[in-house]
Amino acid sequence: MERSTAHDAPDAVPVRVPRLVGRRAELEQVVGALSRGPATVLVEGEAGVGKSRLLQEALGAPAVRARGPLVAVCPPFEEALTLGPVVDAVRQSRTGPAGLELTALAGALRPLFPEWAHALPPAPEPLHDAGAARHRLFRALAELLDRLGTEILVVEDVHWADDATLGFLLFVAARRPRRISLVVTYRPEETAAGSPLLRLSARPAVGAAHVRLCLAPLTVAGTAALVSSMLDDEHVSDAFARFLHLRTEGLPLAVEESVRLLRDRSDLVRARGEWVRRTLEDISVPPTIRDAVLERFARLDPDVQEVLRAAAVLTEPADDRLVARVGGIPGPRATAALAAAVRGGVLAEDASGQLRFRHVLAARAVYDAIPAGRRRALHLAAGRALEDAVPAPLARLAHHFRAGGDTARWCRYAERAGDLALASGDHRTAVAMVHGVLDAGALPAADVVRLCGKFPVFAFSGHRGRTDLVRTLRTLLDDASLDTAERGLVRQQLGRMLLHVGQYDAGAAELERAVSELADRPLEAATAMSALSRLSGASCPVAVHRRWLERVTALARTALPAEHRLTFLVERVTALLELGDPAGWEAAREIPEAPTAARDVLDVTRAVLNIGDAAMRWGYHDEARRRLTAGRDAAGAHGHLRLRDMAATTLVHLDWHAGAWDGLAERAAALAAIDEEPLIQLDTCLVTGLLAAARGAQDTAADSLARVADEARRRGILDMSLESAAALARVRLAQDRLDEALALTEEGMRLVVRKGVWLAATEIAPARTEALVAAGRAAEAARLAAAFARGAHGSVAPATRASLATCRAVVAEVRQPPSRAAAAWADAATAWEVLPRPYAVLLARAAQARCLARAGRRKAATALTETARAGLRELGAAYAVSRLAAATGHEASPGDPGGPVRGPRGYGDQLSPRELEAVRHMLNGLTNPEIARVLCRSPKTIAAQLKSAMRKHGVTSRTALAVSALRAGITPAGPAGDADPGA
Repeated sequence: MERSTAHDAPDAVPVRVPRLVGRRAELEQVVGALSRGPATVLVEGEAGVGKSRLLQEALGAPAVRARGPLVAVCPPFEEALTLGPVVDAVRQSRTGPAGLELTALAGALRPLFPEWAHALPPAPEPLHDAGAARHRLFRALAELLDRLGTEILVVEDVHWADDATLGFLLFVAARRPRRISLVVTYRPEETAAGSPLLRLSARPAVGAAHVRLCLAPLTVAGTAALVSSMLDDEHVSDAFARFLHLRTEGLPLAVEESVRLLRDRSDLVRARGEWVRRTLEDISVPPTIRDAVLERFARLDPDVQEVLRAAAVLTEPADDRLVARVGGIPGPRATAALAAAVRGGVLAEDASGQLRFRHVLAARAVYDAIPAGRRRALHLAAGRALEDAVPAPLARLAHHFRAGGDTARWCRYAERAGDLALASGDHRTAVAMVHGVLDAGALPAADVVRLCGKFPVFAFSGHRGRTDLVRTLRTLLDDASLDTAERGLVRQQLGRMLLHVGQYDAGAAELERAVSELADRPLEAATAMSALSRLSGASCPVAVHRRWLERVTALARTALPAEHRLTFLVERVTALLELGDPAGWEAAREIPEAPTAARDVLDVTRAVLNIGDAAMRWGYHDEARRRLTAGRDAAGAHGHLRLRDMAATTLVHLDWHAGAWDGLAERAAALAAIDEEPLIQLDTCLVTGLLAAARGAQDTAADSLARVADEARRRGILDMSLESAAALARVRLAQDRLDEALALTEEGMRLVVRKGVWLAATEIAPARTEALVAAGRAAEAARLAAAFARGAHGSVAPATRASLATCRAVVAEVRQPPSRAAAAWADAATAWEVLPRPYAVLLARAAQARCLARAGRRKAATALTETARAGLRELGAAYAVSRLAAATGHEASPGDPGGPVRGPRGYGDQLSPRELEAVRHMLNGLTNPEIARVLCRSPKTIAAQLKSAMRKHGVTSRTALAVSALRAGITPAGPAGDADPGA
């Protein structure tokens, strides 16, 4: 290691760069984890404690170095370009993608690597959903790292990372199978409370080693060893070591800076073979690293000071020519000054010749000490120098021109950086960049409108982000310099954003005003009308949606260029089918099933998928499968990966309805792993919850379904919110939580009635009818079925017809003779067979068998019960099988999921059927958890039911309950839950 000297003085004390001291155990942990395979290594500690130094030593170990680590560093910029640290690291390690055999997915990387564009696949279609766009970008970058053979990704100073980089780190940690080891360093004191980094540090990844190190300051002995390593490994006096440790608190960087400062002051001497201070009383060590750095800085030559100021302003590593240009120092003088800074241990030079401060704290101390005027001039010089770079470092240019006070250039580069982030799918960064420019004010009206048009509507879901953005847009609407059409364009963006975040009334009001303001802009007016025609929000009736649909249809036919008509035709077909209007199927014939021109690919693919989804909900399962399969294949062939995944997700949902349950949970889980894709995650979570309920995992099902119901309602996804609410209500009925089931179904049915879209009642109406009957409100259930019949009159949707038949059967079972109830359930089963929905068919057949048994037709009932039981067992509906077995021979339990519910809620002093089941299994000596497993309930539910049984029998213990139950004629449960009529 080359020795450094202060001011190049020949008689100065020689000082080396220190060795790693006091970190042997930590080094062994890091090297061991990274040598063995996939690992997550987190190194945390305060500034100057030696995180980077530990990492340098670990990466230099042969076993680690052989795995080719890729090292990225997060700069302390407020303006951060999408995934900038990782992208810069890749760019420095590779000049291009030749020979990597990247897939079509890599086209998403074009905005991040514009200099590679000629060698990357075509760019995929833009995505309006921020989560989908970000996830696609993460997948593309992960593929690039895989093709590069990256086995270890190191990201330093993650407390400064942009949101996209943090999201990518979580994505890498969660990938299955795990391919890349992840190493991060960060300062916990500078990590925000809600930072995604905390998720990474708190949740060890499955299938990978997890090492978390919290570096502490050095001991007195460690301080002595560090100083000795800087001074030719000669002994350091105990008094000197204690002195430095006391004043630096053992912080390695503070110790190093203090030693260098003492050297510069000539306060270090050797006496009797060891290093000591010159005096014990007169020498002071600055209380902070900043003070030590600045005192050393003040002793340097003016040229050295100037290049250090330039390096501090640049922040990121830079070559000597760039530093010299920013500092304004002529070539030979700059070369000498930079050499002196490297020899003095202030700057470090990496293998590629890039210069940087050895410690970020030193750079910050120098930067903060630059006079304000000089700092602005250096930022301007940095911006002008970087304008020549290829590719243009847009975020850094925006940063420097903003700090330099050049507003015009700052706005220009911030807008370009926002465009790049938007093209990359990083909507949050795009909004942050453009939002900052708009907040600066004093922009011409045309610029305001152009920038507002760049806001991705779906970028923000967090409260703070959307609140700031809404406030900015509302402020812009008050700008008197905007003309009517310009105001309409801004208002349209505001309205669409309000719709997205669930503020439907406010969003609709803004869009309606925007339509009138955009009278001379038909394309933009049509976009606003189209948003108003879609089925969203709770308060807007279907008649209002239809009026907007008629207006946008007329406008599209008469005033829009031909190239835009297909887009609005797709919107019209989708809206009509959502509304349950058969005219949607007629209109769908106008849309080709395969694109005839390149510009139509996206619209046609969207149409195929939307029509396929509608066909599933209407009950045309064969049509749905044909459309969805074709749409999935077409989307994949044209690189529309989000649409491909959406089609695959809807096919999973269709397979739930169609009874193709083998491997369905695994398919749903694989799709749910597509990070930050909310629609896919919600739909797969819904299917997961439905499967869990059918298989008896009621608590798991409730968690999944409640999440979907809440989020779908917030997002205004009507069909999904109602389906999840209906399924959750049935789970609550099964758990004897009737009040919750009533509340869930009441809210859902109120929404259907208010909107007037009875197609949407397919899932919620039967669940509501079951809940009402369970509560003893059979007359109200009958009125609901009658209202459903009136509302769905003339409907051709098989799903609606089957749903109505189920509602009628539920009512018939409590209001009609058993033989007529059995016929009603037979009608329901036949109606579900048309789709088909095997699970619904089998539950209806089981209910039919129960009614036949009541009617005295035991033989037919037994045969039909066995058929239903075999079908449910083959389907994988373990819970329904157990409930059917338990119900055979006595009253079925109120709240059987997916099945009928009868009779009033109250049982007086008699045990309810569900309490009776629990007691009979208790008589076999089963514990509560064992009974819960047999009956597919939660232990908590079993405990509550046994407690209720004790109360009704007037006892306070399980033993006393057993005695009382046997005296009452209740017998233990036999094989397959043989029924006992006694209660």
